[in-house]
Amino acid sequence: MAHGLVASVFGFGIVRFFLGLSESGNFPAAIKTTAEWFPKKERALAAGIFNSGTNIGAVLTPAIVPWLTLTYGWQAAFIATGAFGFIWLFFWVIYYQKPEASKKISNEEMSYILSDSEESVTEKISWLKLLRFRQTWAFIVGKVLSDPVWWFYLFWLGLFLNKNFGLTLSGLGLPLIVIYSMTTIGGIGGGWVSGFMIKRGIAVNKARKITMLICAIFALPAISAPHITNLWLAVAVLGLALSAHQGWSPNIFTTVSDMFPKKAVGSVVGIGSSIGSIGGMAFLASSGYIVQATGSYELLFIFCGSAYLIALGIMHLLTVNAKPVDI
Repeated sequence: MAHGLVASVFGFGIVRFFLGLSESGNFPAAIKTTAEWFPKKERALAAGIFNSGTNIGAVLTPAIVPWLTLTYGWQAAFIATGAFGFIWLFFWVIYYQKPEASKKISNEEMSYILSDSEESVTEKISWLKLLRFRQTWAFIVGKVLSDPVWWFYLFWLGLFLNKNFGLTLSGLGLPLIVIYSMTTIGGIGGGWVSGFMIKRGIAVNKARKITMLICAIFALPAISAPHITNLWLAVAVLGLALSAHQGWSPNIFTTVSDMFPKKAVGSVVGIGSSIGSIGGMAFLASSGYIVQATGSYELLFIFCGSAYLIALGIMHLLTVNAKPVDI
């Protein structure tokens, strides 16, 4: 909300810094929550469902924010969207508890939640200790290569549609709504597919990787995006690519809860996500120079389309035949 109070680029940068600092705890906490409340066979679907909330927000944003901006000014857009967070916070503070503290679940439900028979780890685990495991580095590599793609789409998609198809702020709404509606389907579907395979007896690690491979293949057509001349064909290709990322996302996150005890899940996700964000910063910073130097988005979309296959290949090499970490 503080974005609406600043009047300079420097001030805007400061509040962006604090936004990133404060919102970055969300996903590590969310993944740890799914590890606490769900057995492995259901975690990816649970992650896909909660992650679809970000996509619903992305669908509502192009419908609401341009109207707020054009009607009440850009400051109103930041103040209104920032205020929405307090609605979520109210319900979280009142209703969230760990399973063992909740009086609303039965003994049978608790047994189901704990059905993976994981060892209880209570001592504090240092980040340096976690960095000794190749499973940690597998997650880091996956995030470093895939996170920049998502940030690229978030920051550059509107500019790309403007440059290639002449869409203005008022005309971006429907294409972006279609694209982000597709991502909701991909996110939930990606979580469901791996859970379905696990319930059919396929090993957890194998089910995750097969699902991630499917997502990586669906991301490939994005390479052709700069050469597409029809707006809605481009929307379909980009929607498929973003949907593939959202299907990839719950599975790469749940690989952490598959491989590490619950005590370490938040830390590993935090480490990988932090380094992934650094990769995203570097990619976004270089993207502008690449577009300016080449006059095209081609090199950027080549990376965005192929990054998932490269990431999955490296992750597989690091975790082939790997067992859950014993700390």
